Amino acid sequence: METIEFHRPRNLDWPRAAALLYGDWGTSKAYVLGLAFVTSGFSSLPIILAVCSLTALVGANYVVICRCFPEGGGVYSSARSQSRLLAIIGALLLVADLTVTAALSGWAALSYLEVPSQYVLAGTITVILTVGILNYFGPRPSGSLAVILAAPTILVVVVTFLLSVPYLSMQLPIHKMGIERTWSSFVSVILALSGVEAIANLTGILKLDKGSSIARPQIGRTAFKAILPVAIEVSVGTALLGWAMLSIPEELSQEMFRRGEDMIRFIAEFYGGLALGATFSKIYGFAVGIIFSLLLFSAVNTAVTALIGLLFITARDGEMPRAFLRLNSHGVPIAPLAIAVALPCLVLISTNSFEALAGLYAIGVVGAICVNLGSCSLNWNLTMNLSERWIMFITFLVLVAVELTLARTKPDALFFVLCVLVVGLSLRAYVQKLSGLRTVTISREIADIAESEEIEKVLRFRAASQRILVCLRGVTSALEFAFDEALLRRAELYVLYVREVVVLYPGMHTAPSRWEEDPQASVILNTALGMGKERGISVVPVFASAAAPAGIIVDLAATLGADFLILGSSNRSTMDKVLKGNVASQVAANLPDSIPILIYG
Repeated sequence: METIEFHRPRNLDWPRAAALLYGDWGTSKAYVLGLAFVTSGFSSLPIILAVCSLTALVGANYVVICRCFPEGGGVYSSARSQSRLLAIIGALLLVADLTVTAALSGWAALSYLEVPSQYVLAGTITVILTVGILNYFGPRPSGSLAVILAAPTILVVVVTFLLSVPYLSMQLPIHKMGIERTWSSFVSVILALSGVEAIANLTGILKLDKGSSIARPQIGRTAFKAILPVAIEVSVGTALLGWAMLSIPEELSQEMFRRGEDMIRFIAEFYGGLALGATFSKIYGFAVGIIFSLLLFSAVNTAVTALIGLLFITARDGEMPRAFLRLNSHGVPIAPLAIAVALPCLVLISTNSFEALAGLYAIGVVGAICVNLGSCSLNWNLTMNLSERWIMFITFLVLVAVELTLARTKPDALFFVLCVLVVGLSLRAYVQKLSGLRTVTISREIADIAESEEIEKVLRFRAASQRILVCLRGVTSALEFAFDEALLRRAELYVLYVREVVVLYPGMHTAPSRWEEDPQASVILNTALGMGKERGISVVPVFASAAAPAGIIVDLAATLGADFLILGSSNRSTMDKVLKGNVASQVAANLPDSIPILIYG
């Protein structure tokens, strides 16, 4: 089979990327402020400012990572350039992070709706199970909801701070704490870093910078525009709301400790009441609760779908069992879906409190970011200037110290992440044993020879006067028609079968798998090869997996410079066409005008 390079459509501009990033990263303030107060009370301002500063620093580092990895700079992608083992460790740390993200976001969402505390645990489990059921029928992209809610959420932050301005204290109460306690408190509320990995996984679909091309993609300026406003809002917004929180009279400290899980709503109600009265306080507090709860519900769905996608692509890369690749009739991986729902529910049942969940949270996300920053800062093949590399390495060292402190001070978190790593690495070892893979040590000279032989391109595009691309869902009369056209035009025939895999994971590539392992693709493409051999026509079988077949078809037609595109008639039901759209219409709308299209059947 001929090797064909696929490129994912790059249609995500920086404003929408920023909104999607905000949907993950911006939710952190919903629980960071409350946790900071519960941890350190009215002495928490230095801690909040330190967390905000580190958040901004990590954001600056991820601008560089996105620039260096335009095809996807998530921890699994970037660490894989250094070591497959390091990549799977980073992925498993991200699994731990996404698991707790789903649980914590669901809990916080119900807290912002003021669900009675005795029902929050059962309610959160119900939310996660509901998300799982909905995703069984195809992933529910919550990005649109996050985009819609980004502006109201920022407006809430701005309005709440403006309401507090007349009452802000310039002499905040300071209760001295020792260095060790201050550091431990800082480590405990480092949750503001959660979500920053989202932008690194989005780089593969970001619009290219002006002057770059698909062959040499550059997205540094686009990533910078997307990250900068979000990093500023998260850092500055959290700091300003922290100032407002600590300006509330100390007489209300007991109430503030009680409302730690929905602190922003409490701040909004308090200053809304001072400024415009009790009625406005209730209405405004209710509105703030609805906005943040919806944003947090979307974060639950985002975490579940990202966890499904992460498990799927690690299985596709041979790092996890092949059973993870089995799809249901809707194209959703069955085992990853079950795991993505079961893990957060198990964590919820095991912890049974918001503070315990928060304790489990940081160790996963900080560990994943550590792996990403460390592997990038020490990868001398990446294009960075010296100052960028040193800043990234220093940030890496700070986060290593944070991770080690978390491991020492939070034994439950250490046990949780070790369980994830042990189970994940054991599965990987079992998979490698089944596949017959062994790790051997060889000299660099031998490795260079092996690598050069491996990457040597043996297959070339065959010379032909024309190229016809035919896209099929089965062995139909469209295939016979395509052969007649190829014979008439003396053209090379490319036969494409797209396996719909509706997995939403931003960093997922659409590289083709082995078509011989897909039963339906094997029937179609083997039939085409046999017909080509009988008729003396050059046939190139092409197989790809994608959530949106239309994008692959358009991209391949343009990449090949096809002279003619033939689409077999769709066998989708009316309901599928309503939910997923008509592929032929989508292809026709996006296909270059220079390529004629014929829908046969």
